[in-house]
Amino acid sequence: MKWLFYSLFGFWLLLAGPISMLLFGDLNLEGNWQTANRRSANIAPDPHTTPEAIIQVYSARTWSWRGAFAVHTWIAAKRSHETAYTVYQVVGWRQYSGRPVLQMEQDIPDRHWFGQKPTVLAEVRGDASLDSLISRLESIVQTYPYPWEYRMWPGPNSNTFTAFVARQMPELKLDLPPTAIGKDYLPNGSIVALAPSGTGVQLSLYGLFGVILSIEEGIELNVLSLTLGIDPLDLALKLPGIGRIGWR
Repeated sequence: MKWLFYSLFGFWLLLAGPISMLLFGDLNLEGNWQTANRRSANIAPDPHTTPEAIIQVYSARTWSWRGAFAVHTWIAAKRSHETAYTVYQVVGWRQYSGRPVLQMEQDIPDRHWFGQKPTVLAEVRGDASLDSLISRLESIVQTYPYPWEYRMWPGPNSNTFTAFVARQMPELKLDLPPTAIGKDYLPNGSIVALAPSGTGVQLSLYGLFGVILSIEEGIELNVLSLTLGIDPLDLALKLPGIGRIGWR
């Protein structure tokens, strides 16, 4: 009976956050994705008036009920004096038209993700010396092992891609939110890897079960791709569905 009680309590703990987001969160559950807001959120610096090089990582809640569980993440960058951003992301529905899910093209960097306003997870700005980092970013993107594959759960998906890039670019110090389902799906069946921030290590079994111990992420426990954790340095809790609750 104790085993059953603890199992049910743990199951409720994992789903309490997503359920609360479904009931009380700002999710678009009835709209049409074809008419949803895809305009700029006016977050990214205007490339026409910002000569410096910029790399930004964004996240936004996914479309419809999926947003109660997960966010979509992507990367945007521009070199010094460029007047347009290049956006790097994985978009799952491209596979239905026979196109690669990995997308790399000039676009608005801070688009609403079908009605959901994005937030900046990481940013690096600087002079022309940052241009070489952007060139490395493009090389890393080209080595992503799943350009034609997409699986919403447990991966590979858009967050698998962002985490893959981040592990090879510790300059970003990217702490992906606990709602970035798929970030713990390690490429090519690996079990051990760097944490996405590059400041620690993680163990993961196909993105379904695992743990992260890291300076940037803190301590994260992954159960069925849902993350519970604590970030001692930033005084923050990480909860499934809800995301990050911090005091700093």
